[in-house]
Amino acid sequence: MRSFLLLWVLLAVMCCAGAPETEFEVASLRQSQTQIGKDSDSQVKFGAAGVTARNVTLKQLIQTAYGLQPHQVSGGPRWPDETEYDLEATAAGSASPVQLRAMLQSLLADRFHLAAHKETKQMRVYALVQDTGGAKIHSVSEAAPAGKTDFRGDMTRFANFLSLRLTIPAAVDPSLPSVAGGPQTPVVDKTGLQGIFEIDLNRNAELGVDSFTLLQRRLKDLGLKLESRSERMELLVVEAAEKPRAD
Repeated sequence: MRSFLLLWVLLAVMCCAGAPETEFEVASLRQSQTQIGKDSDSQVKFGAAGVTARNVTLKQLIQTAYGLQPHQVSGGPRWPDETEYDLEATAAGSASPVQLRAMLQSLLADRFHLAAHKETKQMRVYALVQDTGGAKIHSVSEAAPAGKTDFRGDMTRFANFLSLRLTIPAAVDPSLPSVAGGPQTPVVDKTGLQGIFEIDLNRNAELGVDSFTLLQRRLKDLGLKLESRSERMELLVVEAAEKPRAD
């Protein structure tokens, strides 16, 4: 009898708790008033009970929702990688990153009518690895104030950052800035390094020297390097997407 009562109480608690939330309680999605372009490293940020983002593209939202890197999202119209949005989304209560990703996936399906499928493909990538002798960089406290470096984050984000930097063409005039453009070269983190890192990749432009050579020289100073490899990658292929109506 006692076992029966305990089972009944457990079932009652489970019923009251209900299924895990799969949608945000409130979500505001608007096209950014100012577009800052592909050179930016805008982030989708997870909080205790919601998601915020400024000047992020649909492609960046997809990457975050599905835990992918830029080269793992393909297909669809051009605008998902160009038009930028601001997002404020709040869950009904506290939610884990896994739950927030699921809610973000639901929001993309609802607001953008996103349709996509997964597939795998053998492709040429650059693997970010430790150089002979090991890495010469050290992780920092996640709570520490950001330093004056051009990158802060984990190594997966750093690989994405390098991928963007590789689209910057060689300087025609070292006194003038070069602008990122064209498809991003896939870079995959294979360093095995964990934690948050602050990294400065600034290196004086050299006339006629391509971005890859400049990056390799700077990475060598950090005990890292890029290696060309063939990897079987999981991809999310966008079949359809529509621009959302303004909130």
